[in-house]
Amino acid sequence: MKEQLRELAAEFLNRNSTRTALLTVTNIDLSPDLKNVTILLSVMPRDKEHGAVDFANRHRAEFLEHIKKHSKLRFLPFIEFAPDLGEQNRQRVDELLMKDKQRLELLEKGE
Repeated sequence: MKEQLRELAAEFLNRNSTRTALLTVTNIDLSPDLKNVTILLSVMPRDKEHGAVDFANRHRAEFLEHIKKHSKLRFLPFIEFAPDLGEQNRQRVDELLMKDKQRLELLEKGE
């Protein structure tokens, strides 16, 4: 179910987004009873994140129709779109590691 929802969300957002930002579905959080779904998004550029997540949440009804049309799920969960904070943290760690690597390379060269 998670993979199917991820693919449907990615397809829906690709077709319906305003293209002012790149939206990537990074993960799906399902509640244990499968009645609630949080679709986690990575948005680039980051300054467009708030608007992109708001856009996705405003179009939930259309997304549910998209799910009905393109899947065989017996019931539709409540869906919420949210920024993927874990992905943001991973990107920040990568940035910091890259800066440290560059700093070490400069020290090794004696600069």
